[in-house]
Amino acid sequence: MSKIDQFSARTIDGDEQSLAEYKGKVMLIVNTASKCGFTPQYAGLDKLYRDNKDRGLVVLGFPCDQFGHQEPGDENEIKNFCSLSYDVSFPMFAKIDVNGANAHPLYKHLTKEKKGLLGTTSVKWNFTKFLVDREGNVVERYAPTDKPESIAKDLKKYLG
Repeated sequence: MSKIDQFSARTIDGDEQSLAEYKGKVMLIVNTASKCGFTPQYAGLDKLYRDNKDRGLVVLGFPCDQFGHQEPGDENEIKNFCSLSYDVSFPMFAKIDVNGANAHPLYKHLTKEKKGLLGTTSVKWNFTKFLVDREGNVVERYAPTDKPESIAKDLKKYLG
């Protein structure tokens, strides 16, 4: 079974980054979009990150344009939007696919490890969230409608 730290992804600034950099941390991995009804969750995700980063939480944002063309911008536009609109301080990555033949290997792993409603593997919409424990195991999957604030209770058991 693969662990999250075996994957890498391109950052929003264009650098390849190994997720091994986050080994030993609790990760909340989210596919994001700038023009979605759930976009205001950026604020809650950043609050979760700021409130818990010293306890070992990292939120990782992965922009995706596979749902209703709600992430049309390039990385620079996405970065500016996140900064100016929500003061996002957690790590953001380059735009990826989360479903289909071109899905990023990380998302192929996440969706295989934690299936969705009725055992589905595909990501259904923007702001689907995956919680990964300190050992790199995918332990929870949250729907786009699950607000970041509601995840805080689960974080307690994984952050210790």
